[in-house]
Amino acid sequence: MVNRVVSGAHYGLKDWLVQRLSAVVMTAYVLLIGSYTLISETITYTYASWKSLFEQGWMRTATLFFVLSILLHAWVGVRDVFMDYVKNTGMRLTLQVLTVLWLVGCGGWALQILWRI
Repeated sequence: MVNRVVSGAHYGLKDWLVQRLSAVVMTAYVLLIGSYTLISETITYTYASWKSLFEQGWMRTATLFFVLSILLHAWVGVRDVFMDYVKNTGMRLTLQVLTVLWLVGCGGWALQILWRI
């Protein structure tokens, strides 16, 4: 009989889907930024030109989706690594809580940067 210790339940198809969808969003954002820099004739790679780009609502929204995708993608990946390789349940929980706090802090910092422009 296999003893199954469940810690960090609710993983599986949902997390697989989060990984794939967040990767698609991040890829689309990178392609958007790349194509904008190649196509735009007005961009001169100065602080002022980048600031004017990120002052636009559509760019802030796209960047927000990108940041949220990175945070979700990182959470699922790091959590799975902890679940696979950290056998002590207390240590795994501590690492997961610290990771969540770090990611929430990074997300708050990104929001502050985006809407401070």
